[in-house]
Amino acid sequence: MIQPTPRLYLYSAQQYDRAFFDQANAAHGFELAYTESPLNADTARLARGASVICAFVNDILDADCLRALAEAGVRTVALRCAGFNHVDLGEAKRLGLAVVSVPAYSPEAVAEHTLALILTLNRNTHRAYARVREGDFNLKGLLGFNLNGRTVGLIGTGRIGVATARVLSGLGVELLGHDVHENPEFKALGGRYVALDELYARSHIISLHCPLTESNHYMINAESIARMRDGVMLVNTSRGGLIDTEAVIAALKSRKVGHLALDVYEQESDVFFRDLSDEILADDMLSRLLTFPNVLITGHQGFFTQEAMTQIAEITLGNVAAVARGEACDNELTQRL
Repeated sequence: MIQPTPRLYLYSAQQYDRAFFDQANAAHGFELAYTESPLNADTARLARGASVICAFVNDILDADCLRALAEAGVRTVALRCAGFNHVDLGEAKRLGLAVVSVPAYSPEAVAEHTLALILTLNRNTHRAYARVREGDFNLKGLLGFNLNGRTVGLIGTGRIGVATARVLSGLGVELLGHDVHENPEFKALGGRYVALDELYARSHIISLHCPLTESNHYMINAESIARMRDGVMLVNTSRGGLIDTEAVIAALKSRKVGHLALDVYEQESDVFFRDLSDEILADDMLSRLLTFPNVLITGHQGFFTQEAMTQIAEITLGNVAAVARGEACDNELTQRL
């Protein structure tokens, strides 16, 4: 029996998403439709007539949204991201919805962005760039420190964590790691696994590379920060909910945290991937963070390379093709429940 060609409705789709998905779709011939609107219970109705929806990291796929999608005729939820904490997988399985994700795409992209954040924040190149353009060549306030010989703690040593360890190892740092599963690749790079308390106490730089779960929500909080080295640099390119922003702001004010680099933010869904340059920023915590000279924030762009975008589009459409053919798909999340 010939299966009908799947129609995909892609939410939170920017112009660059369209370019990469159109290119990848040449191998499949699916019918693609795009909207910049985020996915939630209210916008789920837009997918009526589509058998597949494609969602991104800040879309809200709670029980209400999934029920609305099922009522609209959607049978497959294709995530074009690795994280799935924003999806009610139990409700999806109850409704008979297949949920697929992209668990691995160019981990080097996020690892290299992590290094860029560390180097930029440490050596103040972002501030120097702005000064020089105004004719100010003074070095006051731009003092950094050598990474060579410093200790870097990586929380999470999966594909991205190991890729980060690999780029950092060439700088002569000591690598400490913490993960529920030890990765032999991390050890091969000279990394050593330690308890969180030791990682907090010894690390000059702490970088987060773990998924967000109920158990590690706000793992970086007032209590854990108190156990860290004075002046520690915190880097988060993973999930915003790992950090209690209010606690970090207090630690920045007391100078317990010396540097903070964020590519993710716990309330980012209302801000990131949007142009708000002509608006007043309503998020008080984010506004406060932007006043610190030792804070560097990027808008969830760690994944944003040509290689990663190509892989995301190809793997996403490959997942959809496998489900449509009734084949086993290694990236189907609902099959693991």
